[in-house]
Amino acid sequence: MKSLFNNLKLNNKFVLLYLPITLMLFWTLFPIYWIINTSFKNNGDILQKSQDYFPVNPTTANFVAAWDNVGFGVYFKNSTIVGVSTVLVVVALSILAGYAISRYKFKGKALTLVLFLATQFIPRNMLIIPMFTLFKTMGLINSPLALVLTYSAVEIPFTAVLMSGFVSNVPKELEEAAEIDGCSKFQVMRYVMLPLLLPGISATAIFTFIYAWNEFLIALMLNTQQSRFTLPVGLNFLIGENTVNYGVLAAGGVIVLIPSILLFAYAQKHLISGMSGAVKG
Repeated sequence: MKSLFNNLKLNNKFVLLYLPITLMLFWTLFPIYWIINTSFKNNGDILQKSQDYFPVNPTTANFVAAWDNVGFGVYFKNSTIVGVSTVLVVVALSILAGYAISRYKFKGKALTLVLFLATQFIPRNMLIIPMFTLFKTMGLINSPLALVLTYSAVEIPFTAVLMSGFVSNVPKELEEAAEIDGCSKFQVMRYVMLPLLLPGISATAIFTFIYAWNEFLIALMLNTQQSRFTLPVGLNFLIGENTVNYGVLAAGGVIVLIPSILLFAYAQKHLISGMSGAVKG
């Protein structure tokens, strides 16, 4: 009887837990697998009616064509410059803003938090025309600086609130003890707070980089020269009016995916602990 109960319990766990997770993983990962599979096929194999789930004659020609002929090497450099610069700006300002929100009391603090969160409900499409007009007046069209400023303005409100939750988990007594030992505010921030905020900083950096790396619409509007395209914009221009080179397009998609996957694989522990720290705060 006990054995039968255990079997029923195991079956219920499989149906309610493992089966949904397996289906969700398949639903999520199969398109990624299919992009990778397609990227190693030649056009003849891609366009045939019966599709193979593994490349019959695997080739890297699509990657060579995407990187050298199409210009993905230039797009990759542009995306890296924009992504890394945005991360540096957002992380630096988010730490300062999050620390101020968590540690200091000032007039309008509640209103500031409300406004920070309210900005996340504004559709990005509404900002395209004002931003284009502003940056055109400033002479920043086709400049990475325009994207860095825009992405930073979009991300800082959310990341500042995220960082403030993590700062709140750091006991004030640690700062007071450091100040008693003779540390200045800058030294307290550098030697006490930053090491403890590393998971939160990692979470902020990951969210910011992924957004800057994958953002398409703003990058499309603010860059009119092909030499200034980022990877998502470059991918879009691989889709012609009458023809599409699916092999090169898939190879370009894989190139876009690789940094994001490597970043998550490397920093997943910091991301999870950072998010849990923000929630506790």
